[in-house]
Amino acid sequence: MDDEQKKREEQDDMLITGAFQHLLDTYSISRHRQKVDIITKAYNFARQAHKGVRRLSGEPYILHPIAVAQIACEEVGLGSTSICAALLHDVVEDTDYTTEDIENIFGAKIAQIVDGLTKISGGIFGEQASAQAENFKKLLLTMSDDIRVILIKICDRLHNMRTLASQPASKQYKIAGETLYLYAPLANRLGLNKIKTELEDLSFKYEHPDEYAAIEKKLASTQESRHELFDLFTSPIEQALDNMGIKYVIKERVKSPYSIWNKMHNKHVSFEEIYDILAVRIIFTPKHREDEINECFNIYVAISQIYKSHPDRLRDWLNHPKANGYQALHVTLMSKQGRWIEVQIRSDRMDEIAEQGFAAHWKYKEGGEIEFTEDEGELNEWLHTIKEILDDPQPDAMDFLDAIKLNLFASEIFVFTPKGEIKTMPAGCTALDFAFSIHTFLGSHCIGAKVNHKLVPLSHKLQSGDQVEIITSKSQHVQASWINFVSTAKAKAKIQAILRRDGREIQKQGEEQLRSFFTVNDIEYTTTAIDQLAVFHNVPKREDFLRGVGEKTIILGEKDIDELTGRRKETTGKGWRKFVPFFKTGKNKKTEEQGSSNLMVVDDKLNRKKPIFITDSNISQYKFMHCCHPIPGDDVLGFIDNKKQIEIHNRACPVAARLKSSFGNRILDAKWEMNKTLFFDATVQIKGIDHIGLLNEVTNVISRQMNVNIHTVNITCDDDIFDGQFEIRVHDREDVRLLIDNLKKISGLQEVSQIM
Repeated sequence: MDDEQKKREEQDDMLITGAFQHLLDTYSISRHRQKVDIITKAYNFARQAHKGVRRLSGEPYILHPIAVAQIACEEVGLGSTSICAALLHDVVEDTDYTTEDIENIFGAKIAQIVDGLTKISGGIFGEQASAQAENFKKLLLTMSDDIRVILIKICDRLHNMRTLASQPASKQYKIAGETLYLYAPLANRLGLNKIKTELEDLSFKYEHPDEYAAIEKKLASTQESRHELFDLFTSPIEQALDNMGIKYVIKERVKSPYSIWNKMHNKHVSFEEIYDILAVRIIFTPKHREDEINECFNIYVAISQIYKSHPDRLRDWLNHPKANGYQALHVTLMSKQGRWIEVQIRSDRMDEIAEQGFAAHWKYKEGGEIEFTEDEGELNEWLHTIKEILDDPQPDAMDFLDAIKLNLFASEIFVFTPKGEIKTMPAGCTALDFAFSIHTFLGSHCIGAKVNHKLVPLSHKLQSGDQVEIITSKSQHVQASWINFVSTAKAKAKIQAILRRDGREIQKQGEEQLRSFFTVNDIEYTTTAIDQLAVFHNVPKREDFLRGVGEKTIILGEKDIDELTGRRKETTGKGWRKFVPFFKTGKNKKTEEQGSSNLMVVDDKLNRKKPIFITDSNISQYKFMHCCHPIPGDDVLGFIDNKKQIEIHNRACPVAARLKSSFGNRILDAKWEMNKTLFFDATVQIKGIDHIGLLNEVTNVISRQMNVNIHTVNITCDDDIFDGQFEIRVHDREDVRLLIDNLKKISGLQEVSQIM
């Protein structure tokens, strides 16, 4: 046994030493000032601190900090300070060492970053306040102190995703959901395109393993034909660039599995119908760094003489870089094979920034070691917006996550102020969003806008290139309806804050009126009495009741005195509600109670790491949610709600995405074990060119060929375009797939898809 243990320790030692040597080799060829001594010191300290500890996968724990440091160095391009912080990032949380110990040995800067990373991991929160949301809030707060905290946290998340296989399925969904909802958009916002893509693909792989494997298989089977198309397409381009004397490299860019699945899912198309799987990237070294934008356009002129370009698909990110620093010129060309192919033209500097993002900017500044300064305008503006949202406490953790998420993945447009200054805004934003982006006062007193010198309402959606002038009035006040059409996080957060502030004032007025009412009628003012009246008026929350009194939507009178003093209790039964006809009573209520009594209530004995199995006999014990209508064959998960009952959601459902990122400890792995005995509703939509007998052909395929029962039909025909929705009864998702495949064979049908 001792020999076996010794052998294992020797193997571990070789593994650890090899991983650290690889890190040093990567660092030594980077552009940073060489500080190998402090990195080695941090490694030895971390190795000693984590000695004897192993990860779930069985490997020595120290390999995780080394791997995070490797990603920080190699894939994000960070320097010695960040590498040391990455090596030490779990020491304070997992061992007896403190932040003060780190500061004494490694200095204040490394200690500050390690402290920021420890804060994100730590913390105990109640069931209602989501631990993930609170941690994410801390993460964003530390960003404004030192952006390296978030960069290292993203490296940490990437390594956790790469080693997720050792975790139970319920934990995989939680971590993958949180990654897709928060960390991938955050990596995108910081310009870490390569890492963003890998995080998305790994999340997709664990959430939808079968669909991921199917797309990977199709990509592999079409690889040869893609290479052939790439070679034929790029051959004349290479010749033209050689003639121009440009030093370049042309790369083949293949759409990621997650992007392909997303497009199939959102546009209801098959893999074969996606035409932008292949893109071409031209990366050149400019002859003169200051002239690189002109050289991009010269390349564009040269290649557009070989191939016809698409007039609506020229994207100039050169003169107006994206908010995350991305610069390139995108053009779509028609190949000789009749396929549109996107070509991305960028310099080597632009390419490095596109892949490594925020950190790569500093490689092109004086001095080797990255120093994080305050001169990144767009990023600082974004951080400032986040800080404003954080400064105003949100009542609900999930509201907070949604507010942040609004700005993370938004594509951008450029709009001009009346003085001609350019502002970057998210696509789909309104005139009111623009007003709030300039100043809160301007937004809260906005009555309209002039867009390109024409008067438009607050809800008018802006387009790229619009010139916008905001019109205000001192008599204008924030309206609750505004929240429905603004789209930026800043505007939403400000409107909610003002409405909450106004609501508190109205609530205070209501409190004073109620106190006065109690005094006049000689009734003791207590919270129990207020709650009693709230129930009497059928208002669930005390705050809402007080607000109602303040707004005069609830008028206090004799009936309230009777309720409080109990004078009419024997005759009123349930108060005024007894006489309202739409309240469920008698038989209806009884059947409702019987229905809900079948639902399983989770106790503490349930092993949350093990999957729950949905069968024909126990299916009535679960709640199947209307947001995504899951049916057998769908990738699903369970969620323990506040009543300790289990909701079943489709894993791709937007509601499930929020639950995974906010209540990960309440997520369960769910699997189907059905025997095709029960029927479920599914809706299939078809579109095509109308002809005589088309409806007959469709119903023939559904009812006779497939033996599927049609529940309801809704058909419209406009200008010979046939549009129909069929609600059908099926056993599982496979029935739907087979039906769609057979319907696609009907002549004239252009689109066949399932509506979730």
